Amino acid sequence: MDIKPLITAEQIDDKLREIGRQISEDYAGKEVLLVGVLRGAFMVMADLARHIDLPCEFDFMAVSSYGASTQTSGVVRILKDLDEEIEGRHVIIVEDIIDSGLTLNYLMKSLRVRRPESLEIATLLLKEGIQRVPIDVKYTAFKIGPEFVVGYGLDYAGKYRNLPYVGVMGVES
Repeated sequence: MDIKPLITAEQIDDKLREIGRQISEDYAGKEVLLVGVLRGAFMVMADLARHIDLPCEFDFMAVSSYGASTQTSGVVRILKDLDEEIEGRHVIIVEDIIDSGLTLNYLMKSLRVRRPESLEIATLLLKEGIQRVPIDVKYTAFKIGPEFVVGYGLDYAGKYRNLPYVGVMGVES
């Protein structure tokens, strides 16, 4: 497979630094719980957290809506739930990419009933024009088109997560 770079490692770091600074201002004097959506968000969450100048705790959820496909199935399964209680806490869900919004919509509903003090979303990538449900994303690093991307935590059939940049998958030549 040919992978054409779309967003460089330097651009990613600059945007995550900017978002980290904004989160630090928005939650000044408070503690936040970052919830990474596995597997893709682990790189985003780690690098974003380094730019947040506040006490942070970490937790993870694992969900599945893709399998080995390049398009969401629309069926969301929670594979790993939170270990921490979130009632009364400031929670930021960290995502690698938001496309249809179905998975995130399901997660938001699931977490709101646990009564967090606040619940926001931070994402590396937001695919424009393909949301099937409206999602209010407070922190977005990059908006992209409908292309299928890999790298920086994003995979295709489990591969390419380790690329330090985000690239567009091409066709085999």
